[in-house]
Amino acid sequence: MANTETSLKECLSSIDGATAAALVDYTSGMALGTLGGSKDFNLEVAAAGNTDVVRSKLRTMEHLGLNDDIEDILITLSSQYHLIRLLKGRGGNGLFLYVVLDTGRANLAMARHQLRRIESELEV
Repeated sequence: MANTETSLKECLSSIDGATAAALVDYTSGMALGTLGGSKDFNLEVAAAGNTDVVRSKLRTMEHLGLNDDIEDILITLSSQYHLIRLLKGRGGNGLFLYVVLDTGRANLAMARHQLRRIESELEV
Protein backbone atom coordinates (compact mmCIF):
# COMPACT_ATOMS: atom_id res chain seq x y z
CA MET A 1 0.00 0.00 0.00
CA ALA A 2 1.24 3.46 -0.88
CA ASN A 3 0.77 6.73 0.98
CA THR A 4 -0.24 10.04 -0.61
CA GLU A 5 3.28 11.30 -1.31
CA THR A 6 4.38 8.01 -2.86
CA SER A 7 1.26 7.85 -5.03
CA LEU A 8 1.71 11.41 -6.32
CA LYS A 9 5.36 10.69 -7.14
CA GLU A 10 4.23 7.54 -8.94
CA CYS A 11 1.77 9.61 -11.00
CA LEU A 12 4.54 11.89 -12.23
CA SER A 13 7.10 9.14 -12.80
CA SER A 14 4.96 6.41 -14.37
CA ILE A 15 2.47 8.41 -16.45
CA ASP A 16 4.02 9.79 -19.63
CA GLY A 17 3.40 13.51 -19.99
CA ALA A 18 2.22 14.04 -16.39
CA THR A 19 3.19 17.51 -15.17
CA ALA A 20 1.19 17.78 -11.93
CA ALA A 21 -0.78 15.56 -9.56
CA ALA A 22 -2.93 16.08 -6.49
CA LEU A 23 -5.05 14.16 -4.03
CA VAL A 24 -8.15 16.24 -3.35
CA ASP A 25 -11.04 16.11 -0.89
CA TYR A 26 -14.08 17.22 -2.90
CA THR A 27 -16.23 17.69 0.19
CA SER A 28 -13.96 20.45 1.51
CA GLY A 29 -12.19 21.51 -1.69
CA MET A 30 -8.81 21.05 -0.03
CA ALA A 31 -5.82 19.35 -1.62
CA LEU A 32 -4.42 16.72 0.75
CA GLY A 33 -1.24 16.57 -1.28
CA THR A 34 0.18 18.14 -4.43
CA LEU A 35 3.22 17.56 -6.61
CA GLY A 36 4.32 19.42 -9.72
CA GLY A 37 2.74 22.41 -11.37
CA SER A 38 4.61 25.59 -12.24
CA LYS A 39 4.57 29.34 -11.65
CA ASP A 40 2.09 29.56 -14.54
CA PHE A 41 -0.10 26.74 -13.23
CA ASN A 42 -1.27 26.95 -9.62
CA LEU A 43 -2.07 23.36 -8.75
CA GLU A 44 -3.83 24.28 -5.49
CA VAL A 45 -6.27 26.55 -7.36
CA ALA A 46 -6.84 23.95 -10.09
CA ALA A 47 -7.44 21.19 -7.55
CA ALA A 48 -9.92 23.29 -5.59
CA GLY A 49 -11.72 24.38 -8.76
CA ASN A 50 -12.13 20.81 -9.93
CA THR A 51 -14.05 19.97 -6.77
CA ASP A 52 -16.89 22.01 -8.33
CA VAL A 53 -16.71 19.83 -11.46
CA VAL A 54 -16.97 16.64 -9.40
CA ARG A 55 -19.75 17.96 -7.16
CA SER A 56 -21.73 19.18 -10.17
CA LYS A 57 -21.51 15.83 -11.96
CA LEU A 58 -22.49 13.91 -8.82
CA ARG A 59 -25.45 16.26 -8.27
CA THR A 60 -26.57 15.87 -11.90
CA MET A 61 -26.37 12.08 -11.66
CA GLU A 62 -28.48 12.22 -8.51
CA HIS A 63 -31.12 14.40 -10.22
CA LEU A 64 -31.22 11.97 -13.13
CA GLY A 65 -31.60 9.01 -10.80
CA LEU A 66 -28.44 7.36 -12.13
CA ASN A 67 -27.27 4.71 -9.69
CA ASP A 68 -23.75 4.42 -11.02
CA ASP A 69 -20.22 5.39 -10.06
CA ILE A 70 -17.93 7.87 -11.78
CA GLU A 71 -14.64 6.21 -12.73
CA ASP A 72 -12.99 9.29 -14.12
CA ILE A 73 -13.65 12.68 -15.68
CA LEU A 74 -11.59 13.98 -18.59
CA ILE A 75 -11.21 17.65 -19.50
CA THR A 76 -9.39 18.23 -22.79
CA LEU A 77 -7.65 21.54 -23.42
CA SER A 78 -5.56 22.40 -26.47
CA SER A 79 -2.29 21.62 -24.68
CA GLN A 80 -3.36 19.65 -21.61
CA TYR A 81 -5.54 16.80 -20.43
CA HIS A 82 -6.97 17.10 -16.93
CA LEU A 83 -7.84 13.67 -15.58
CA ILE A 84 -9.90 13.26 -12.40
CA ARG A 85 -10.24 9.79 -10.87
CA LEU A 86 -12.62 9.33 -7.94
CA LEU A 87 -11.27 6.98 -5.28
CA LYS A 88 -13.13 3.90 -4.16
CA GLY A 89 -12.63 1.88 -0.96
CA ARG A 90 -10.01 2.11 1.81
CA GLY A 91 -11.07 5.54 3.08
CA GLY A 92 -11.26 7.06 -0.39
CA ASN A 93 -14.85 8.27 -0.10
CA GLY A 94 -14.95 11.98 -1.01
CA LEU A 95 -11.47 11.97 -2.56
CA PHE A 96 -10.10 12.13 -6.08
CA LEU A 97 -6.75 11.94 -7.79
CA TYR A 98 -6.16 14.80 -10.21
CA VAL A 99 -3.47 14.58 -12.88
CA VAL A 100 -2.48 17.17 -15.48
CA LEU A 101 -0.99 15.78 -18.70
CA ASP A 102 0.82 17.40 -21.63
CA THR A 103 -1.21 16.39 -24.71
CA GLY A 104 1.93 16.22 -26.85
CA ARG A 105 3.56 13.58 -24.64
CA ALA A 106 0.67 11.73 -23.02
CA ASN A 107 -1.01 8.52 -24.05
CA LEU A 108 -4.49 8.95 -22.61
CA ALA A 109 -5.38 5.24 -22.52
CA MET A 110 -2.14 4.39 -20.73
CA ALA A 111 -2.57 7.33 -18.35
CA ARG A 112 -6.01 6.09 -17.35
CA HIS A 113 -4.65 2.56 -16.88
CA GLN A 114 -1.75 3.77 -14.71
CA LEU A 115 -4.00 6.05 -12.66
CA ARG A 116 -6.35 3.12 -11.99
CA ARG A 117 -3.36 1.07 -10.78
CA ILE A 118 -2.05 3.89 -8.58
CA GLU A 119 -5.51 4.38 -7.08
CA SER A 120 -5.74 0.67 -6.23
CA GLU A 121 -2.45 0.86 -4.30
CA LEU A 122 -3.20 4.12 -2.47
CA GLU A 123 -4.04 3.89 1.21
CA VAL A 124 -5.51 7.05 2.70
